[in-house]
Amino acid sequence: MGQILAAQAHTAGVAAALCPSAPDIGFLATALRIPVLGQHLDGVDAGARTGWVVAEALAAAGAKGSLVNHSEHPLALEDLVLALARLHATGLVGIVCAKDVEDARSLAKLRPPYLAIEPPELIGGDRSVSTAQPEVVRGTVEAVRSVSPLTRVLCGAGVHDRNDVRIALSLGAEGVLVASAVTRAADPGEAIAELLAGYPNRARTVA
Repeated sequence: MGQILAAQAHTAGVAAALCPSAPDIGFLATALRIPVLGQHLDGVDAGARTGWVVAEALAAAGAKGSLVNHSEHPLALEDLVLALARLHATGLVGIVCAKDVEDARSLAKLRPPYLAIEPPELIGGDRSVSTAQPEVVRGTVEAVRSVSPLTRVLCGAGVHDRNDVRIALSLGAEGVLVASAVTRAADPGEAIAELLAGYPNRARTVA
């Protein structure tokens, strides 16, 4: 699936990245010509850290960054601050996930490179946040820009077709996060092509 995403994104002129499970990061980072990111990072230094995901290990495996604070692996604020600090110190990019507009406004104060709005109740479902709750996407973009203008806003949760992508971009998001729409698809290549068709013919971001 990674090779399909890399090839189709290149053809479409869309900047794409892949967030695989931790055991696959090293292999995929070597095999693919798109950035590979972690799904989680712990804000601790390298050392006696059995069971923890440290920034140095992600970097050594070839990852370019990591998601942090996904709704399936939320972090306390102090732990999120430490995780972002470790990513920055290691030269990795952080994508902070937020559950709603106020959460996004608060987390934007950390000045993350990327912030993804993903209402938990819509993740993995058939309704996209961009169509079911467009005010959440628009509100997040406005809130983040007012606090951290350089943070790029992504949109996730239920995104599954070109219309969802187009609406997300029209609301001010700069890209989308997608998982189940591709991983559960009968034909992942066809699902990826459908999502990429929602982008204009210029570089954007899909992870």
